[in-house]
Amino acid sequence: MEDVLELYKKPFNPQEPLICMDEICKQLVQETRRPILVKTGRPARFDFEYQRSGVCNLFMFYEPFGGKRYVAVTEHRTKIDWAYQIKELLEVHYPAVRKVILVMDNLNTHTGSSLYEAFPPAEARRLLDRLEIHYTPKHGSWLNIAEIELRILNSQCLNRRISDIDSLKREVSPWQKQRNNANSRIDWQFASEDARIKLKKLYPIILS
Repeated sequence: MEDVLELYKKPFNPQEPLICMDEICKQLVQETRRPILVKTGRPARFDFEYQRSGVCNLFMFYEPFGGKRYVAVTEHRTKIDWAYQIKELLEVHYPAVRKVILVMDNLNTHTGSSLYEAFPPAEARRLLDRLEIHYTPKHGSWLNIAEIELRILNSQCLNRRISDIDSLKREVSPWQKQRNNANSRIDWQFASEDARIKLKKLYPIILS
């Protein structure tokens, strides 16, 4: 826990940007009847019935110090999907930096071995050498600032019926652009000193 919290206290280094990564699944839902459009004095109305159209996955990469986020919508959340998102992060969004400090949950897809499954060994090693990975502890996903950004995305953009993956991409893209242009940031206040007081039950008891 303190390993992640100490990262959030370090000064911004443009050559070693801190990136928080998280992902969520989104249920795709189609309307079974045409909605009644909004009119003066009356909101839009939707039938309670719906048709499920599968699920997709959203990868969130959020740079808390730079106020930038990159959201990718994919059909699956496999090791290969994660590996290609890491490649895009390093080669498209941060091609010139020395390394990326990556904070994420400790899922079985979020490992260096995923890069070796997706790319030739030399390519996987080259990508992995540009990563410094820090995992949030078990039951500690709340320490990942990208989780907060995903909740904002859900409340502002996704908290309604979306029928297909292409529609979802069209919704996410302008949201990301608007947030990046506004340099929207999350003001993280919790530090190691706070954890030692408020979460002291998580620390071992040292008997004198």
